[in-house]
Amino acid sequence: MTRPRARLVLAASWRSAARRPSAGPAASTHFCLEPPLSVCQSGRMTSPQKIARLAIALDEVKPPVRRRVEVQLAVRLDQLHRIIQIVMGWESYHLYEFRVGRDVVYGISYRDRDFPGTSPLSAKKATLADILAQARNNSFRYVYDIGDDWRHTVKLEAVVDAEPEATYPRLLSAQGRCPPEDVGGTWGYAQYLEAMADPKHDRHAEMVDWRGPDFDPNTVDEANIRKALLSFAKRSQRKLKNTSGS
Repeated sequence: MTRPRARLVLAASWRSAARRPSAGPAASTHFCLEPPLSVCQSGRMTSPQKIARLAIALDEVKPPVRRRVEVQLAVRLDQLHRIIQIVMGWESYHLYEFRVGRDVVYGISYRDRDFPGTSPLSAKKATLADILAQARNNSFRYVYDIGDDWRHTVKLEAVVDAEPEATYPRLLSAQGRCPPEDVGGTWGYAQYLEAMADPKHDRHAEMVDWRGPDFDPNTVDEANIRKALLSFAKRSQRKLKNTSGS
């Protein structure tokens, strides 16, 4: 069975979130989107441009790993992937997907001759505004490393005007350290923390050799995240200028 294709609502400016009159249990929240604006993908923005305030939580891990970040509403999903990687602390080793419900999936598009129609929709051809237009309760899933299956719940908190002198994306707050890459998903991470916390654990020495002795799941380097986001914004600006000038 082919995967139903998502209905792309192409827009770059957010006007308001409006709830249609209830039509029974199937009724859901819909978003009103205005025609596209010319929006810079990263860097300094003018006040009419819209900013999405997002809360990102890594599911099913303790202690909690959460981030709050502001990004352009018109940011492409492949760029949003890079932003999430930076703020969470992942290292971009693996595939990713953005998911809305069971049928709408964005990611790295590919052609599969054996299973046509199973490829994700291209993250390069959709924006945050597009995926929010299809999401219920202002939230969707970001999944990283399809094997370990790190699931993140991404929820829209607010849409605001850009501050003229601000640089986006920008981190608002951070809680908890990201798990190590390739630790084995949520179950493997729990086992890793247990071994690291107990010097007498059978695998303590192995885990220390693997990632070092100083992993603290409760600490997060916010200054380093902000530095990495600034570098990302500058690189994006250079690419945009080079594209515009060519």
